[in-house]
Amino acid sequence: MARSSTRPTSRDVAQAAGVSQAAVSLVLGGKWRGRVSEATAERVRGAARDLGYRPNLAARNLRLGRTRTVLLVVPALTTEFFAGVYTGAARVAAEHGFGVVLYPSPEGIGPARDPFASAQAALDGVIASSMAAGALTAIRGDQLPLVMLDSDPEGSLGAATVNLDIADGVRQVTGHLLGLGHRHFLHLAADVPSWTFEMRARELRARVTAEPGTRIRTARAPISIEGARTATEAALTAPGPRPTAVVCDDDKLAAGAYKALRRLGLRVPDDVSVTGLDDLALATAIDPELTTVRLDAERFGERGMHALLAVLDGREPDRADIPVELVVRGSTAPPPTA
Repeated sequence: MARSSTRPTSRDVAQAAGVSQAAVSLVLGGKWRGRVSEATAERVRGAARDLGYRPNLAARNLRLGRTRTVLLVVPALTTEFFAGVYTGAARVAAEHGFGVVLYPSPEGIGPARDPFASAQAALDGVIASSMAAGALTAIRGDQLPLVMLDSDPEGSLGAATVNLDIADGVRQVTGHLLGLGHRHFLHLAADVPSWTFEMRARELRARVTAEPGTRIRTARAPISIEGARTATEAALTAPGPRPTAVVCDDDKLAAGAYKALRRLGLRVPDDVSVTGLDDLALATAIDPELTTVRLDAERFGERGMHALLAVLDGREPDRADIPVELVVRGSTAPPPTA
């Protein structure tokens, strides 16, 4: 379709799509569900793309009293996981005419400096990881419409909470290792004070100890390869029977466990099986490739943004946990025989 030399209007889009201007407003404002059909919405979006139509956001924002800007608060960007969360959130935001400002909390914890002179005046809402919740008070994010990621739904600071089904991921890992015959576990736990890691530890211990004849010990480490290597070496050289499976809270911790095992002359998985959680690119870069739980970071970000949009519109957000998937690779096998 040829584009006009003048800037297209919503009326032009309505004529091209064969709908009313009200329908165009609903679709491009993200409020069409339940009011117009999916086919009509797609026709409107297609006409807008063909015409090169861009809504007058300045006028709309003045009318609504919104800046159409969202702050995404995450821990320091040490892995690609939170980059994926940002990608998903920004994609949904763009579809609804919002922008996303990414704000890494220093060292993953607060306090953090206010990125704006007045966060309340500059933002419509905040999406925050529980790992960076300490930054919220300093930036006054807890006084804005707030969606928490990876947070206890019973005690969340936010108007809505979006979680991955990490508990099920831990159950899948534990079931896999128990099914292989492992009974002596080392939990290489992230030394980060957050609900998600506390929940992982509780779920793992509950699942392992429910099986007769099992043992589990815990070693804490910062989320770094060298920190994980040091903690794993100390745990595996401590008195008592050696664990046959190391369950790691994070793929980076698993990489550190690999280094420790090799330094101790142990083989993965012949002597010790190792599992991770995240399914980062690192999981297939190490040898053998890592058995881990795949978390869909982009979908996580998308759901977080959808939840915030629902809060802003006075709608009930989707509260179902996002499914996760155990990916079995070469780092797990039956334990060695006596």
